[in-house]
Amino acid sequence: MNNKILVVGPAWVGDMMMAHVLFQLLRQQNPNVEIHVLAPAWCEALLSRMPEVTKKMISPFGHGELKIRERYLFAQSSKKENYDQAIVMPNSFKSALIPFFARIPVRTGWVGECRFGLLNDIRFLNKKAYPKMIDRFAALAFSAEEQRREKLPNPILTIDYKNREAVLKHYQIIKSEKPILALCPGAEYGPSKRWPPEYFATVALQHLNQGWAVWIVGSHNDIAIAEIIQVKTESRCVNFTGKTSLADAIDLLSLATRVITNDSGLMHIAAALSLDVIAIYGSTSTEYTPPLSDRARIVKLNLPCQPCFKRECPLKHHRCMRDLLPEKIK
Repeated sequence: MNNKILVVGPAWVGDMMMAHVLFQLLRQQNPNVEIHVLAPAWCEALLSRMPEVTKKMISPFGHGELKIRERYLFAQSSKKENYDQAIVMPNSFKSALIPFFARIPVRTGWVGECRFGLLNDIRFLNKKAYPKMIDRFAALAFSAEEQRREKLPNPILTIDYKNREAVLKHYQIIKSEKPILALCPGAEYGPSKRWPPEYFATVALQHLNQGWAVWIVGSHNDIAIAEIIQVKTESRCVNFTGKTSLADAIDLLSLATRVITNDSGLMHIAAALSLDVIAIYGSTSTEYTPPLSDRARIVKLNLPCQPCFKRECPLKHHRCMRDLLPEKIK
């Protein structure tokens, strides 16, 4: 049994949320296992809310950076941990280098970018057997011979109640009996995943006029989108976009009565908080990366061009989102 495991984690927020299923399964198999996760700095807030993770290791390498010498030196410094196993979640060649350079005895992962030699517990993907990303992550918790078919656990995030109170105080938010609608109108991958901001504004106005409070939550990259919603709603929403840390956003979202969101990292966070989530899908697949919660509802059209998985609509009409009118969001 492996007692100390290095997990090379994914870089996207949504993918890291789904990785929590792997951490839960590893802990179920061995309650005493140490799970160290190597991931970008922006994932630290998520890992801090996953009690299965023993140690967070911040990757010093930027997206797309190969830096073989630096990876070798990083691997040498990690040898003192005496890992029994490494699980490499991304499919990239470079993501398997550190476990290889560190000579971790068992190096597990999907074949990905022809990583023969770098990995010695290599898996070959059968997409029919593992249709969802979460299935592929979960499979790495078991040996290649095992094919578990029981229901997988959903990702779960803990709430920092003390921090939540501090955030409310900082933004001078007074608790009331009003239900809260949280809007998450951004999506880092690209515009093809984003429902039009004017549609978000229409839904916001409907809720505001029914006595709801409406919050807008997003990253710095979503500020322009949030501003459109604010203009359309005459600034009646509370706009947290670009103002909070990811940890603060998690705790604020935990107060929401309902969340309306694109397919994004915040969608997966809201699902992991067991909130009432309405997830809007356009260019991406509800089969591959659905929100993992029994309380989540998916709204989408079924156009012939869906899903295209493109950052921008290749047909230039963006009908998968444009034709999905606010009236469909109930």
